[in-house]
Parts: sequence; C-alpha cells; structure tokens
Amino acid sequence: MADSDSAPSPPPTAAPLSVKKENVMVVSSKLADLNETRSELLTRIQGLKQDLQSWRSKLDSQVKVYRDELSELKQSLNVEVEQLRSEFQELKGTLQQQQEDVAVSLRNLGMQDGSESAIETKNPQVEVVVKEVECQALESDKETLP
Repeated sequence: MADSDSAPSPPPTAAPLSVKKENVMVVSSKLADLNETRSELLTRIQGLKQDLQSWRSKLDSQVKVYRDELSELKQSLNVEVEQLRSEFQELKGTLQQQQEDVAVSLRNLGMQDGSESAIETKNPQVEVVVKEVECQALESDKETLP
C-alpha cells in the first residue's frame, strides 16, 4: 500500500487550468453576449429618446397652433359680443323712445277725444250748425252739377 500511496499522481494544476480556461471562455462569451445585448438596448433607448423628443416637438407645435386658434376665436367672439351689446343698447334706446312717443300720442289722443266730447256737450248747437252747413254744401254741389 505504501507503493500505491507513493505513486506519482498527475499534477493537480493541470485539471484546474483546463477548467479555468473553459470557465473563462464561457464567461467571455457570456460577456460578449451581454455587451451585444447592451449595445442593442442602448440603440433602442436612443431611438425611443429621439421618438419621444419628436413626439414632444410635434405636440408642442400642435398646442401652439390650437392656442393661437383659440385666441383668435376668443377675440372675434369678444368683438361680436361687443357689437351685440351695442346693437341691444341702440335697440333699447329706440324702444324706449317709441314707448315714450306712443305714450305722448295716447295722451294727446285722450286730450283730443276729451276736448271734442267736452265741446259737443258744452255746445250742442255747434253740431246742428255744422250739419246744416254740410247739407247746404251738398245741395249747392247738386245744383252746380249738370
């Protein structure tokens, strides 16, 4: 047994060197894969950043256009509202003037009706005289006609 114990064994460093080489090769291929994946991801991130920047730019320009349009619409609406206010003020003044004119006319008519009836009640003889004059005028017209 002593002989078998003293038998030279293969050097312990040879086996670990080949295992280390295999491990290094596996690790370096995995690192290469990871580096490639990393590069692809960075490229995709850059593309996404550019897309996002482009999207933001387009969105900003659309917002500016819409704000400008809204501002123009607001201004034109304000102008139209002011015109309507002015027209309503004129219409209100006109209606008030017409109302005053009608009130004055009604008062005048009331006074005329009242004064005519007062004249008729005070002077019934005037009415008889007026009728006689009218009859005479009619008769004279008949005489002058051929």
